[in-house]
Amino acid sequence: MQVLGAARQLAWYGNPEGSHTSIQVGQLSARPYHPNGACASSNVLIENRATAALYYYTPYQPNAAALNNLGGTGDTCSSYGNRNFWVHYNNWFGSPQASAAPVGNFDAISATAGRVTVRGWAFDYDTQNSIAIHAYSGSTMVGGWIANGARSDVKALYPSQGLLTGFNQTFAMSPGSRQICLHAINNGAGSNTALGCKTVTVPSTAPLGWFDAATATSTGVSVRGWALDPTTAASSSVHVYVDGAFSAGFAANQVRSDVGSMYPALGARHGFTSSIALNAGRHSVCAYALNVSGPQSKSLGCKTVTVAGQAAAVARGNLDSVTATATGANLVGWAFDTSTTASTDVHVYADGRFLSGFAASGTRTDVGAVYPNQGDQHGFSQSVNLSPGNHSVCAFALTASGSGSTALGCRSVNVTTPTPRGFLDSVQGAVGGAQLRGWSLDPTTAASTDVHVYVDGRFSAGFSANIARSDVGNAFPGLGANHGFDSLISLTPGAHRVCVFGLSATGSSSVDLGCVTVTTP
Repeated sequence: MQVLGAARQLAWYGNPEGSHTSIQVGQLSARPYHPNGACASSNVLIENRATAALYYYTPYQPNAAALNNLGGTGDTCSSYGNRNFWVHYNNWFGSPQASAAPVGNFDAISATAGRVTVRGWAFDYDTQNSIAIHAYSGSTMVGGWIANGARSDVKALYPSQGLLTGFNQTFAMSPGSRQICLHAINNGAGSNTALGCKTVTVPSTAPLGWFDAATATSTGVSVRGWALDPTTAASSSVHVYVDGAFSAGFAANQVRSDVGSMYPALGARHGFTSSIALNAGRHSVCAYALNVSGPQSKSLGCKTVTVAGQAAAVARGNLDSVTATATGANLVGWAFDTSTTASTDVHVYADGRFLSGFAASGTRTDVGAVYPNQGDQHGFSQSVNLSPGNHSVCAFALTASGSGSTALGCRSVNVTTPTPRGFLDSVQGAVGGAQLRGWSLDPTTAASTDVHVYVDGRFSAGFSANIARSDVGNAFPGLGANHGFDSLISLTPGAHRVCVFGLSATGSSSVDLGCVTVTTP
């Protein structure tokens, strides 16, 4: 009965011969906001019979205060009949003007070092699920995510949609001026919706900082400043070079409230104050800020200081030689701290990266003869592991306190992959096969290695060279004696070409031990 009554009422409102003719379709109609005439009115375009019937039934339109609080009350001039009809209809059926394509907005864009953040919202009337957003810089897709953040403001405007329609997404982007375009990805009927493009300048990821001061002390220099990596709040490192040579490295992790105020997202622990021992005299002191990860660095500048008074303790020494070995290189040299007779440490860098550290505590009578006040326990002969190939190996002598260092020199060394060694002593025909004798080893290990045998060009047998051979042990004293073999392989009667190969411990390389033609009875 209610539906029939509504249909009759709608027909009555639309009867041109009836009493409801004041609101005409296609014309403007002054619709009041409230029964109180002081609340004024505004013109509404009556687009169809349904709109005309709505205003016959409820003649008042909602004012801005009512529209701004769709779920509550407005002000003293607010009326709610037509507004509530719109709210209930949209909640039940969705917007009658909705497109099949997604709806949304690209609200804002911002950038930090190497990062871009975009904010907005999007939904698709075809689904209550959160939809995908794709970001492009030019023709390159640079990000994709789901718009599933809570947006109560969007929910208020579109009550039929869920709450989770927002996004606030950060992604990596190379420095420079970048135009970012966002697209809401369609679900079901329709097509993707372009949410628009915005341009932002992405700051560089290079380190930032400042060399505040270099002050001479009685033992050297005190340096002060700050440095940070703009991509992280973690403390970065600072390297100091004196007179062109690396002198010290330390973390910039002291509190600098002024830096924290300039870069609030990165915190305040980016200051540094450090003392470096120097000889008396005039010195050029240069500081460099390093990124927390990656190869980037930035010069913070150079300052000149003059150190007066007694010379500070410094490290001295020499890198005599760097010789390639089967597994890397062997370094020979000497180092000491002028302030003590105790042994000091040596640090080794390969290709610019720290590799090893050890004490220079070996006997060097030649050094003791030249520096009698220092003693002779300052030599080193140290092996380090290196991958095959060319390497630049540098050694630094540290002071006893570890606060300073002296470059001992750099050498280039070519580490080659050692090949297995061995010898095929004999191949003798026997009933049913051949007896093979010899030895094989991998010069990088004392472990026994394998031997492979090929007969007439085909693999025939494999066994371990693990029999004691004192002659081999004498020739290779560091590798032991268990590298011999004395094995019988099966052969058919007749003449055969037998070839023997010694394998490396990893099996990645081999050596030809020889081939012999043998006749099996």
